Amino acid sequence: MSIGKVDLIDIENIALNLNKLELNDSIKNQINNSFSFLKNFSSDKIIYGINTGFGPMAQFKIDDDKLNQLQYNLIRSHSSGLGKPIDDESVRAVLVSRINNFLQGNSGISYGVIEQLTQFLNNEIYPEIYEHGGVGASGDLVQLAHLALNLIGEGYVRYKGVRRPTADVLKELGIESLEIQLRDGLGLMNGTSCMTGIGAVNLIYAYRLLNWGIISSSIINEIVEAYDDSFSEGLNKVKHHPGQMYVAKEMRDLLADSKLIKKREELFLDNDVLQQVKFKKKIQEYYSIRCVPQILGPVKETLDVARSIVENEMNSTNDNPIISVEDQNVYHGGNFHGDYISLEMDKVKLVVTKMTMLAERQLNFLLNNNLNDQFPAFLNKGVLGLNFGIQGMQFTATSTTAESQMLSNSMYVHSIPNNNDNQDIVSMGTNSAVITKKVIDNGFQVMAIHMIAVCQAIDILSQEQKDRLSPKTIEVYTKIRKVMPIIKEDIAQFENIRNIIELLTNTTTQL
Repeated sequence: MSIGKVDLIDIENIALNLNKLELNDSIKNQINNSFSFLKNFSSDKIIYGINTGFGPMAQFKIDDDKLNQLQYNLIRSHSSGLGKPIDDESVRAVLVSRINNFLQGNSGISYGVIEQLTQFLNNEIYPEIYEHGGVGASGDLVQLAHLALNLIGEGYVRYKGVRRPTADVLKELGIESLEIQLRDGLGLMNGTSCMTGIGAVNLIYAYRLLNWGIISSSIINEIVEAYDDSFSEGLNKVKHHPGQMYVAKEMRDLLADSKLIKKREELFLDNDVLQQVKFKKKIQEYYSIRCVPQILGPVKETLDVARSIVENEMNSTNDNPIISVEDQNVYHGGNFHGDYISLEMDKVKLVVTKMTMLAERQLNFLLNNNLNDQFPAFLNKGVLGLNFGIQGMQFTATSTTAESQMLSNSMYVHSIPNNNDNQDIVSMGTNSAVITKKVIDNGFQVMAIHMIAVCQAIDILSQEQKDRLSPKTIEVYTKIRKVMPIIKEDIAQFENIRNIIELLTNTTTQL
């Protein structure tokens, strides 16, 4: 696969599916021209980051014989990240994002940088990039310093699942360490590729989680024999929100052949119901069942907006300074600032938390016999009192949901000045992306428990009810049951829950 313009599908193919990346030779001349222009342009001028110090030390001029050493000093001094290394999929997305940023031809880096990044990606050499580091203002300075450190053959990488010294892996594969030239060090470090790469992977999984949210909500409507108008076209088209209409249509498609869903017209024409003073069946379901399009619709629209912004960022030049061969100029500014990604990741974690809350409330409905008036307490297929059904799992779902609610506080507005107040307002973009990943992971944990409960509820239905289920519901049920059996006896379930999490996270969706 070759790139130049990247979208979320490309990230899924390369970062998650391990497709190789091919460089298009036609872009090489553009990169070399940008590098040559910068080299000539800066020979008799003061250009930030080439012959000056960095940040608040930019007022100091650097001697010509120390210019290359300046770049190495920058990389090594900023390789100070802590916390956990980010996961391999996110690292691959970071590599793709950084390569594509440079392929725009506006960074003045040497072509060797792009070749080295591509070799790391295609050989599945994963730079050790830590969660804690940059504040997202001059981009992901600390995280991308670790990336640059690995490119020059220092630090540690993850190769074939093992943490190893970078120099040993490069020697084993016959790859030379990158020789830094001109502003390669600053070019590698000044940018938003870390937060953007993590953000792209976050979105892929958030879309998958949304798909499961629609599926689980549809099945719950079906097994409680809800009325069809809550997800009908007639109701939802008058709200004028495309996300709401999308969710409602997905629900209609999932339940198109269901014989359990009730039509509202049946209630209108039921003489027995008309004679009742107190209706035996609820005229309208609880909000967690009836308001699914209105709750998940904003989630869909938020993810779509975030996707557009993340893709724009991946296809942009987001370092500093910017090199323009066309204008024969070098522009200084703040394209490395990460506010776009920070804000979108904050919004994504909010809507993912809301999805998680919806799943937790639906789970509670299924487990609470006083609410559903249909199933035994905790969906217990054993002996009430002696056996516990899904009671224990609910504690995990509830506590995990609570954690996500706490984590949904904004990073975007938590700016702390630093760097001698040079970076006096910052984005905290990578922090936001990392926390969003945690919230999405939590969402899959809760959804796994919820889907276990949904399938357990199906098992409790009468055979006549099971025969009337939608074929798509049966398809989902069968997929879950291949991984996890019905719960009858009390056994430890943590491994089964993990297996369902893996199934849900690896079920792809149409992006």
